[in-house]
Amino acid sequence: MLARPNIAEKPARIDWVLLCALLGLMVLGVLFIHSARYATESGAGVPWFKQLHFRQIIFYALGLGALAAMCVIPYQTLARWSYVAYWGSVLLLVLVLIPHIGALRFGARRWIDLGVFQLQPSEIAKIAFILALGNFLARPLDELKLTGNFWKALAMLGLPFALIFVEPDLGSALVFIPTGFVMMYVAGIPAKYLRRFLGGSALIVALILVDVLFAPPNWQLKLQDYQRRRLLVYFSLDHKYFAPPNATAAELQKARIQERNDSYNVEQALISVGSGGLTGKGWRQGTQNVLGYLPRAVAHNDFIFSVLAEESGFVGSLVVLSLYAVVLFAGIRIAGQARDRLGRMMAAGVVTLLFSHMFINIGMNIRLMPVTGVPLPLLSYGGTSVICTLVAAGLLQNIYLHRRSY
Repeated sequence: MLARPNIAEKPARIDWVLLCALLGLMVLGVLFIHSARYATESGAGVPWFKQLHFRQIIFYALGLGALAAMCVIPYQTLARWSYVAYWGSVLLLVLVLIPHIGALRFGARRWIDLGVFQLQPSEIAKIAFILALGNFLARPLDELKLTGNFWKALAMLGLPFALIFVEPDLGSALVFIPTGFVMMYVAGIPAKYLRRFLGGSALIVALILVDVLFAPPNWQLKLQDYQRRRLLVYFSLDHKYFAPPNATAAELQKARIQERNDSYNVEQALISVGSGGLTGKGWRQGTQNVLGYLPRAVAHNDFIFSVLAEESGFVGSLVVLSLYAVVLFAGIRIAGQARDRLGRMMAAGVVTLLFSHMFINIGMNIRLMPVTGVPLPLLSYGGTSVICTLVAAGLLQNIYLHRRSY
């Protein structure tokens, strides 16, 4: 006798595949942040409870709590409060630009110093933007065909983009563009609107690059000096481009030194990745990191992938990429199973946001992308970025919990 199917049987309540991939990334994050800081913190005699890898464990714990909290309230209810979160994040982005509120570090105001914690409003703005734009686009498809609603969606993207760009934090600002446009495409915004705007934007970007790289100084768009130098390094332009017109021999020599200094981090990152070989040099045995060739000030955040690649080699890098692939494909699957367009858009936004971070960060470690301050999700050291990444993962779990059951 055949067993009758249990019609009332409920689907699994948690996406364990996604959760296990996140836990795997967190374990690797603790190991390699400790390795990246081992020489510095051990040499200085820093107590274990003050070391960065231990603080990262605390951030992971807080982030997992935030992930669980995100699953308590249905995402449809969260969307009703999304505009409050969006304008709250915009307020934080304004506050961080104010002297004595925003902490000035490395020539940029990106953090609000809370004493025991450095709050980075741009990370909060990314999550708030996904919620708010999803809520805005979750309207009848006929309304999305109106040109006015397309421009309103662009304005929602442009406001945090502009504020983050002014900090300046070009890398974090740029991730809003693919995230927003993928959400618009999934929502049903007419493709002709997106094609025309992207085509015009690509032309403007190309003209800006030509202007910044090749135009006379008086004609150039005013960027931060370090931003222009990073672009010069990325495009492998000769040291003469670092010097003023009609430069003297001394000025050319100074420009040559400037070029070497600006390209140093990228070159050392490439050496670290390439020297790892198949299986790496071993945990805490990476000579680029231990000997300080890979700058210790950035090894545990911007260049954590270089530390990992040197010490665990191609195999370790492949494991990391595989874990990220699991997270991304789990997000795509959740988007496909979402109960409504709102859930589909939000899941697509989270997946695009995570992919953008991974592509930019790993790309700059292997010189596919210019150097920016975009963290590698869950591997780079950082409080706000870790917590917000796990909040985004919690949103995916929320959508999964309320997915279609047929």
